[in-house]
Amino acid sequence: MKWNWGYGLTIVFIAFASNVGFLVYKCTQEKFDLVSADYYNEELKYQDKIDGMQNAKQLSAVQLVQTGDEVSIQLPKELNGHALTGQVWLYCPANAALDYKAPLQVNEDGVMLIDKKKLADAKYTAKITWETGDTKYYNEQSLTIAK
Repeated sequence: MKWNWGYGLTIVFIAFASNVGFLVYKCTQEKFDLVSADYYNEELKYQDKIDGMQNAKQLSAVQLVQTGDEVSIQLPKELNGHALTGQVWLYCPANAALDYKAPLQVNEDGVMLIDKKKLADAKYTAKITWETGDTKYYNEQSLTIAK
């Protein structure tokens, strides 16, 4: 059998088609998590988030501190003693299964503690919403958990 350009072209075409088929297979196996399954309704409420950020800027900063076994969320000192309701959402962009949501439960000093055992070693975005009276607040900060 004599080797000619037709055999070479056939081999290149088969290799190319095999690579494309492999890439298509790998792409269909990739998992993509949305930030929210109900993103359309969340987008309609985005103005509330903007207003909450403006309200939070008028107060002292929210502080996220990691200690040995806990993550401490310190709300602004101006709100100590006020009745607060809200939610803490530690959003993990890499994997929605690692997200952590909890109702805001602060002590008399305005501190909420979260046990690190409930969290994975990952990068999170802490999305904290709270309200006192009719005023809504929102704060978003980056947080990397390292145990």
